[in-house]
Amino acid sequence: MTGGSCSSHDDNFFEVFLVGWFIRQEQFQNELVVAQDTFDDQENDMRGLIHRVLAHYQQYYEEKSRMTHRNVFRVFSPTWFSPLERSFLWITGFNPGLVFNLVTNSINDLSEHQVERLNRLKQETKAQERSLTKELAQIQESVASPPLVDLARRLGTQLLYTDNINTDIEEVDGDIDQLKTALENVVTDADRLRTRTAERVVGLLSPLQSLKFLSAVGQLQLRARMMGMEREVERQQQRNEDTNGW
Repeated sequence: MTGGSCSSHDDNFFEVFLVGWFIRQEQFQNELVVAQDTFDDQENDMRGLIHRVLAHYQQYYEEKSRMTHRNVFRVFSPTWFSPLERSFLWITGFNPGLVFNLVTNSINDLSEHQVERLNRLKQETKAQERSLTKELAQIQESVASPPLVDLARRLGTQLLYTDNINTDIEEVDGDIDQLKTALENVVTDADRLRTRTAERVVGLLSPLQSLKFLSAVGQLQLRARMMGMEREVERQQQRNEDTNGW
């Protein structure tokens, strides 16, 4: 199988997984809404639902991790998301700080103690976001700086003469491998920050508050996906009209 075929297979595999994942996400969203409306102090049932929803997100990150190791470059330019969804991405996923806005907007009975602890966690999360953003910027800068640019320039020239071409290709492969490893590491750290932040937020909330928070998260994801798909349909229809028009 060629490299292009492998990439296409990887994309299709992850996209099929994601379609099923979003179907289950809608089902969980319905359960979260019903659980809030029928709240009757059944704490064990609520905790069970919360655990299942968190496990659902964990499944996504485990599958995404496998995709990242197969092709990290594709994860940075995911064809399985619409342009609208991609506009929300920070290091291939949602910005961890977004969860604090969702907590504030979805929960109106936070205690002073909860607010204090959430604020501390928010500051800690922001500091880690800045660190990862800086790390990614340094990786991106290294791509456009010597020796990689000089090596690419030499490689382009040597394609005309074929002298020492194999040696330079090996050097390029080595640099690309280093770049892939660096990107994989930063994605792994960003995903770890996302999951840890969400889990710690849930740990600070009561079961009913957690249901409201997780419902707000799911609603945002599903709404962005639906709107993104609708815009793509409209865009495709417009292209067809432009193509078939006079």
